[in-house]
Amino acid sequence: MAHGAHRNPFLPLHPDLTLARDCEQCLGWGTVVTRDGDHELCHSCQPDPAGDQGTATSGS
Repeated sequence: MAHGAHRNPFLPLHPDLTLARDCEQCLGWGTVVTRDGDHELCHSCQPDPAGDQGTATSGS
């Protein structure tokens, strides 16, 4: 039995492949697959989308 793609209300991930090029964690893909089978951005080479906000709050 074939399974289709899971419906996801979120936009698809768009990794920066320039940053991912030499990453050993994601092997240049920019994304990793979790144990649940979900794709997420690689924590080693991709910037955190909310990372700028977190550093501004912790710096004050």
